[in-house]
Amino acid sequence: MLVAPSILSADFGKLQKEIEAICDAGCDLVHIDVMDGHFVPNLTIGPVVVGAAAKAATKPLDIHLMVENNTFFTELFAPLKPKYLSFHIEEEKHPHRLIQKIKSYGISPAIVLNPHTSPKSIEYILEDIDMALLMSVNPGFGGQSFIPSTLKKIEILRKMIDGAGLKTLIEVDGGVTDKNIHLLKNAGADIVVAGNYIFSSPSYKKAIDSLRA
Repeated sequence: MLVAPSILSADFGKLQKEIEAICDAGCDLVHIDVMDGHFVPNLTIGPVVVGAAAKAATKPLDIHLMVENNTFFTELFAPLKPKYLSFHIEEEKHPHRLIQKIKSYGISPAIVLNPHTSPKSIEYILEDIDMALLMSVNPGFGGQSFIPSTLKKIEILRKMIDGAGLKTLIEVDGGVTDKNIHLLKNAGADIVVAGNYIFSSPSYKKAIDSLRA
């Protein structure tokens, strides 16, 4: 299991130290939530702050766009060369076109599904993406409780990926803790995003290790 701490729950007053700490603690990716105040009601960070985060990180960036104008934000963040750049299928009229655009920057494209969105919605572009991100909370805010129906969606998506002989990774974001990590693993998740669980822990390393175990 790969672990991607979400810096949405970090102390932004000492963001550089927080990012250095999770990297030193053994995280696999640094998850960054970009919200525009339109697709979701919250407003987070832009390329200046993400650029500073990239300089502090010794692990690859995993940028999650929760925005209305995906193409604009893709062009905005592509120069930072994240490992993954994900966008919501609910907001994109031309997902295949955007996937190709992301690939043209040498970035791995990923698609995000809200809690109500069926995995079937990405069946015909599954082979074109490197990761599918399932939201296990409603997007926009940290600290929410895990939505149990996500487990069934993971199982469905896992069967779709394995049945097609693909290597697409499944990432799960929201309400992830040591109490449900075994359920996520058994369902077929490859990567988990955790914010509050990690950043509220007295030991980032122990928290990260507990999700990988």
